Amino acid sequence: MKKTYYQAQFLRGIGDVFADNIFTNNFPVAGFRTWTSPFGFRIVHALKIKGLEYETILEDLTNKSDSLLEYNPIYKKVPVLVHNGKPICESLVILEYIDETWNQCPLLSQDPYEKAMARFWAKLGDEKVYPSIRSAIISQGKEQEEAVATAVGNLKFIDELLKGKKFFGGDTIGYLDLAFGWMANLISIVEETVNIKLVNAEIFPLLSTWMNNFSDHPKIKELWPPRDKVIEKFIGMRELSLRKDA
Repeated sequence: MKKTYYQAQFLRGIGDVFADNIFTNNFPVAGFRTWTSPFGFRIVHALKIKGLEYETILEDLTNKSDSLLEYNPIYKKVPVLVHNGKPICESLVILEYIDETWNQCPLLSQDPYEKAMARFWAKLGDEKVYPSIRSAIISQGKEQEEAVATAVGNLKFIDELLKGKKFFGGDTIGYLDLAFGWMANLISIVEETVNIKLVNAEIFPLLSTWMNNFSDHPKIKELWPPRDKVIEKFIGMRELSLRKDA
């Protein structure tokens, strides 16, 4: 598998391996993801918060490894968590598995209602917010305006969830922070890439502050990919999509 410049640079110093290397399984916990996958970062962030050692296998989704296809033969996508040789798929499912398997630094409340609401909002983020923001990257004109309006409308609800809180989980990072964590990294990158504004600090003061608090957390910030390389990737995605639609 050919490795691009930005992938090769990103790998230095963080201990990740490519899936075309031998998957050693020397760690009891391993995670398959891509270098920019917002859903994959949920998993490594959760493992970091829990203080767990793990191995990361970076996938090239244009040339999926045999290991990925073996561990996720149904969806054939990342992320996948492998624990003691057993695979768990789908990022939100994986978050709950991690929380139930390792008790330290709990992510979900034990209150049934609070737990149900956290799942509800996480699902909204995946089904409403993320698709609209992704659409804003790869569209223009009226289609982009509609995507931005949809995203901003749903972000208003998310902003309100933070009243009186530093994190969605309270004083510490929890399940919903990890579910929404991609926003803290990608929203400003999307804004810069396509010259739009999604989170204005005056309109979304709580969400804006949370994005900074989450991104700057010691166990979170060390894992983000290089910003300039993500922008480079998004520009390429946008150009390719607009050429197809031309």
